[in-house]
Amino acid sequence: MKKTTKKVGWALLGMMALAACNKETEVDPTDAREYKYVRVMVSDEVTNEISIVDPRNGKVETFQAKFPMGALYTTESGRFGVVVHRDNNLVQNFDTGFENHGDHVDVKGTPKWAAMVGEGKLPTHFKTKADEVILFNDGDGTLSVGKESDFHVAGMKLKTIETGLKAHHGAMAKFSNETYAITEKDGSVAGTLPERVRIMDANGKQVHASTIQTKGIHGNASDGNVAVFGSASGILIVEASGKQRLIAHPADFGTAWFGTIMEAGQPGKFVGYTAAKGAYLIDLATDKVTPIVQTDDIMQAKVDYANNRLVILMHSGEVKIYDLKANTLNTSGNILPATARDEKQKPQLAATSKYLYVTQPKTGELLTVETDNLTNTSRIKVSGTPFRLSIMGMESSEDH
Repeated sequence: MKKTTKKVGWALLGMMALAACNKETEVDPTDAREYKYVRVMVSDEVTNEISIVDPRNGKVETFQAKFPMGALYTTESGRFGVVVHRDNNLVQNFDTGFENHGDHVDVKGTPKWAAMVGEGKLPTHFKTKADEVILFNDGDGTLSVGKESDFHVAGMKLKTIETGLKAHHGAMAKFSNETYAITEKDGSVAGTLPERVRIMDANGKQVHASTIQTKGIHGNASDGNVAVFGSASGILIVEASGKQRLIAHPADFGTAWFGTIMEAGQPGKFVGYTAAKGAYLIDLATDKVTPIVQTDDIMQAKVDYANNRLVILMHSGEVKIYDLKANTLNTSGNILPATARDEKQKPQLAATSKYLYVTQPKTGELLTVETDNLTNTSRIKVSGTPFRLSIMGMESSEDH
């Protein structure tokens, strides 16, 4: 009897311990803090310092890039940050150590620089598709590409794809069929902006020629099946099949056009932004261009990390958050003092589903603002003159 009681006692203790363990790994649905596996990467205008911020607990780790003023991006997987030093012909990759497994996140190592670098000439336009990073090199019209699986291979460099194109301020997008839509310069318009888009394969060979000549192209986004390019002649739609068409700008645009295109989190829908007119929803199914916010006072316009909401930060310091699926305003409020339009280094914005992050160049801080409660803010000290930022990691707090 004593033995039986002892066994039951140990079993109960084991169950209690297991329950306690499970309780520790469960995520409280009322937890208003940022997700456990989200990080914010911040570069500096003056120094080589890169700040990796864990906004959930306010901790900051510091790393040294090769140069200051790095433009920052994140791979589609969320695991790697990409630092582009355009004027120094260098691309660096940074590993969060987080690996997404759908229902949970594994930690594969400590935050660190990856071995792979890019050495293209004036790397500028960045895109990511599946496990590939892609950069358009303005200096010679080539592409630089690399797979995440090679990022930690010693001595590895981004592969150069020779396109046979003239040097220009270009852009590209990768389709799900492994081909690329890439801009080309035909010289019909003065300056560095391209006028056309062709489709090529992974070796740089043309698959589909351009069928539409524009008066200048800048900015693009893709959902894998269709690539959308901003152009002075209208919104240029390029399908993976090679078919191309233009969608007209709203009638009151005059000479204004979308120089920034962003994904809107739904098939066939994109956001077009121009400082002169505001942000608009582009629906490829109907070819309609619908206003989201009409103003010429926008300082920053960014789609959040999950591509569900558009965040607008005005020069006045007011922020507006829009639901892209419904095209409705979720919330708005002032989070900053007004910023002069001619300010040299303006605050930069990024957002997750839970928080907004805004650099404070004059105080060396990162402002955090809860999206569901704009009065819930905090400031995290980063480098002396924060320059650019990018969200990395995964919107998850689930462990293995």
